[in-house]
Amino acid sequence: MTSDDSAAPGLIPAPREASWAGPGRGLYRLDEETVLSAAPGAEGVARWLRAAVGAATGLELPSGTEGPRVELSPDPALAPEAYRLTVDAEAVRIAGGSAAGLFWGAQTFRQLLGPDAFRRAPIAPGRTWHVPAVVIEDAPRFSWRGLMLDVSRHFLPKDDVLRYLDLMAAHKLNVFHFHLTDDQGWRVEIKRYPRLTEAGAWRSRTKYGHRASELWDETPHGGFYTQDDIREIVAYAAERHIRVVPEIDIPGHSQAAISAYPELGNTDVIDTTTLSVWDTWGINPNVLAPTDDTLRFFEGVFEEVLDLFPAATSPFIHVGGDECLKDQWKESPTAQARIAELGLKDEDELQSWFIRHFDSWLTARGRRLIGWDEILEGGLAEGAAVSSWRGYAGGIAAAEAGHDVVMCPEQQVYLDHRQDGGPDEPMPIGYVRTLEDVYRFEPVPPGLSEEAVRHILGTQANVWTEVMQNRSRVDYQVFPRLAAFAEVAWTALPPPSDRDFTGFEERMTAHYARLDALGVDYRRPGGPLPRQRRPGILGRPIEGAPPVV
Repeated sequence: MTSDDSAAPGLIPAPREASWAGPGRGLYRLDEETVLSAAPGAEGVARWLRAAVGAATGLELPSGTEGPRVELSPDPALAPEAYRLTVDAEAVRIAGGSAAGLFWGAQTFRQLLGPDAFRRAPIAPGRTWHVPAVVIEDAPRFSWRGLMLDVSRHFLPKDDVLRYLDLMAAHKLNVFHFHLTDDQGWRVEIKRYPRLTEAGAWRSRTKYGHRASELWDETPHGGFYTQDDIREIVAYAAERHIRVVPEIDIPGHSQAAISAYPELGNTDVIDTTTLSVWDTWGINPNVLAPTDDTLRFFEGVFEEVLDLFPAATSPFIHVGGDECLKDQWKESPTAQARIAELGLKDEDELQSWFIRHFDSWLTARGRRLIGWDEILEGGLAEGAAVSSWRGYAGGIAAAEAGHDVVMCPEQQVYLDHRQDGGPDEPMPIGYVRTLEDVYRFEPVPPGLSEEAVRHILGTQANVWTEVMQNRSRVDYQVFPRLAAFAEVAWTALPPPSDRDFTGFEERMTAHYARLDALGVDYRRPGGPLPRQRRPGILGRPIEGAPPVV
């Protein structure tokens, strides 16, 4: 074979190494005679391949070891998520360092089949499928390649969540950060505290646009996932080799919980019985009271959360810890007495005490706590990991102090931020971050010590849904930028200024066809379609402005 990148069918993310045969040479034919050979350890990937590729092609891919075939076989010599894909005139052979590596190789194989392989039924029955001859050696740069989806501000039904897991898998992303609670809604059933979903999952109306907008959507909004829904989501993710990181946000962003159980709030400062699920955006002053009863309540919540998210697939539990306003604690005799009792310096150390309690609690149960970078304030609990969202600074400080870090700075990878500065962008929020901006994002800050670099677990794109009322709006904000992010997370790219964005755009031509086949309502390169615009809805189109959170 000869190396011929021009023959590459727009693979995204780009593989580490690929050697292509010349155009028109060595095509493998996939047809009704093709069988699927799955070695021990590859059975789950075989099931997925038959379900996904079989549905699109109409081919049964029966089990077999002879003749034209697709082979799946573990290879312990490879790293766990690495794979080797070999296509010649006789067979397609996928080897992986684990079932995960096999699965990522199968995703590449699906891309090689062409965009129609991403459909749910064959559009040309009886068609013969061809795969170009190639040898691909591939492995991810980072072990944490994540997407955070906020379902609290706007609820997404279970089927939409499952769909996003499929979209993540198609882009070789492997961590789903599930933001389940906030001021605007509680989204997970907790059986011992039924009012969290009976009352806390519903709000009477919703701010329409930026919080400065004068418009309201008067339709009641809400929803939640039953415990069986959660189990299904976790199992579905595991079949796609995606870990789920549930987030229960404490001690701030908690008005939905306080509205359901008023005793959780600072009752010596305000009448918490008057609170309802918040209907607007911003940073809410109503935070949890630092009492033993509050700790016991959330230990009960986390006990059920740990049961729903098993350690094998959810080793990390996210506790939020961001944007906890301290005004009520400053005024609260109860909070001030707790500060004195514990010998703490101030309210920042009180929040640190709160987070440290749950770090110890989770550690004792075999889990690891992760939180937003505000958990650094007042001292970070030993063993805790940090999601660095306020730029690189928090991640740098945490990594240099020996804590594991996931880099997700708002300035680069908050996909709720607008993609263009034009007036047609729907409800424009925050920074302008184009497809190219995301492609040039570098997760590892320059100047880190070698030891600190080892603490960068990886990177994550975040999707906050204040101005995303439904699946189509989420699609528009997330895509195509998630494709660029996926390449940053998977592929060992050159430094940002040396990256071949022109080549990436050329490969995106093929990838747009895949997104079309998947039914993704992405932002077109030429701008939003008329139905994607939201004329007259106030956003915050100020370059450099902080995001809505």
